[in-house]
Amino acid sequence: MSEYKWPLMKNTLSFMDRLKLSKFILTSDKFTQGSKVQEFEKKWSEWLGCKYSVYVTSGSTANFLLISAIIEKFNLKPGDKVLLPSCTWVTNINPIFQLGLTPVFCDISLEDYSFDIDNMRFIAEKHPDIKLVFVSHLLGIPAKVETYKEIFPQALFLDDVCESHGCLDEAGKKVGHNSLGATFSFYFGHHMSTVEGGMISTNNRELYDLMKMKRSHGLARVSERFEYYQKQNPEIEKSFLFVSDGYNFRNTEFGAVLGIAQLKRLDSFISTRRKMYEKYVSIVNKNKNFYPVTYQEGNSSFCFPFISKTKEIKTKLISILEKYKIEYRPIVGGNLLEQPYLKDYKIESEKESYNVDLLHNMGIYIGNNQFIGKKEISILKKVLSEV
Repeated sequence: MSEYKWPLMKNTLSFMDRLKLSKFILTSDKFTQGSKVQEFEKKWSEWLGCKYSVYVTSGSTANFLLISAIIEKFNLKPGDKVLLPSCTWVTNINPIFQLGLTPVFCDISLEDYSFDIDNMRFIAEKHPDIKLVFVSHLLGIPAKVETYKEIFPQALFLDDVCESHGCLDEAGKKVGHNSLGATFSFYFGHHMSTVEGGMISTNNRELYDLMKMKRSHGLARVSERFEYYQKQNPEIEKSFLFVSDGYNFRNTEFGAVLGIAQLKRLDSFISTRRKMYEKYVSIVNKNKNFYPVTYQEGNSSFCFPFISKTKEIKTKLISILEKYKIEYRPIVGGNLLEQPYLKDYKIESEKESYNVDLLHNMGIYIGNNQFIGKKEISILKKVLSEV
């Protein structure tokens, strides 16, 4: 047992994935964004069930590019308010103030780790002028987006699904299939990997076209409306005609080759994760040292979270995990408003205590992935029996 290690994630790249990449390198002469990127985008859209997708350098740049395009497409103004969960990844929050918008923070639910409904209603009364709600589908658990839309019927809604590929909404459809904009990450630690990479999916054709331009510095030549822009600006050399501010967030053909190969196995990855998560829930909910976990049918589990009832239990759990060489982390960043650079912000609420603080102080997670099996479940039972 002492030699066994349970990491958060193992390498998803199989020998065949590497072989396909090697063959591509040896037989191709274009490695920057090209036909393989387009093929990956098309296949991803088909898998998700949306109309358009844009492959970029990471889930982080996917969030930034999406927010930038939303601001331009929907004419958001500096200072416009955006509702965010207090527990998410920092790259959901950073683009908001980096691009001149005002973040408003909400407590989270311990049921699905997304927005706390009561707190949302309080914020809706206090801030009826919120223009945008950026939903995080955290830890592979689908959030209650349709309920949120009833609370903020006038707001735009975006979905971060970066660590929750294939989680299902209340209608049984993949989250992001009908989103104005949904982001996904293909970082090493997520469901599938293109080494680094991310995707933005949308059903809005104009937004899609704008994001393609912004991905490539704002160049008009990648737009479906290239001829229109040329006619509007005949004095500008068409090859270097810029109609929007933009960035270089283009990804490579290498990543797309790996993405196409792994996408074929993604459903099986999710199925394994879901089965192991169901076993984990049945085990952890028998242990009264931890807050109970709600099993969500539509999960695409990212990890096994534990929220201890006391500091002593958390400390003991960590010591046992270390004994068995099981890697662990805080639950995302916990309460991100405790981070040094966000200390000037607070949750908008009348409550004196928050769910996110319980998660921050008492929560950790260990890895759940497609490499987990009977052996790990057996070890998990042993760990919890020792707490």
